[in-house]
Amino acid sequence: MNKKIRVLGVSGSPIKDGNTEILLQRALEFAGSLDGVTTDMVSLAEKKIEDCKHCNWCLAKQKEGKPCLIEDDMREIYPLVLEADAFLLASPVYIARLSGYMAAFIDRLRPFAHGNYYKDRLEDKVGGALCVAWVRHGGLETALLSIIYGFMSFHMIPVGTSRYCAFGAPALSSRDGMGEFNKDQRHGVLEDEFGLMAMESLVERLVRVTRKIKKD
Repeated sequence: MNKKIRVLGVSGSPIKDGNTEILLQRALEFAGSLDGVTTDMVSLAEKKIEDCKHCNWCLAKQKEGKPCLIEDDMREIYPLVLEADAFLLASPVYIARLSGYMAAFIDRLRPFAHGNYYKDRLEDKVGGALCVAWVRHGGLETALLSIIYGFMSFHMIPVGTSRYCAFGAPALSSRDGMGEFNKDQRHGVLEDEFGLMAMESLVERLVRVTRKIKKD
């Protein structure tokens, strides 16, 4: 029997029910269809996430149930982070990198890297990155890498896809990445066959690697 694993998906788009969020939803639906996988999803579009202030409170004053001094919506996300075996972080491409929403979320995971109580809680957990751009060559790979660097900073295990993209799942929200607006298609990313195949490939590898780690 396959080891049970829990996957947490986080959408870093400010647009509720936008292309980034729908791609992540499809990824989690696919993950949940695999044996022994349960999923949770957080949309940062509905959350207030302050920037990490590097106040270093977490280095000496953490206690159980309180990883960070800042009182905002990260309080309800932190327990999901601790419970997760693997992560799918999805971001729109902003200026060839991840969104500010996703950057703030990743920065606020610092208490799980250096905290006196929760130190190294993300170590050896598995992470996969998904990004959505409006146009082809609009910065997808650099945006994926900006998420991968976050995983590496927390000593996590980042995974990509063997066939589609070494850094994760890149997807386009305009038809063929040509940048043409189609008012009749709310979720252009669902027409990106390559992006959807990359997403499924990423999820399969994320689950496979996580199972191997839990088996060990």
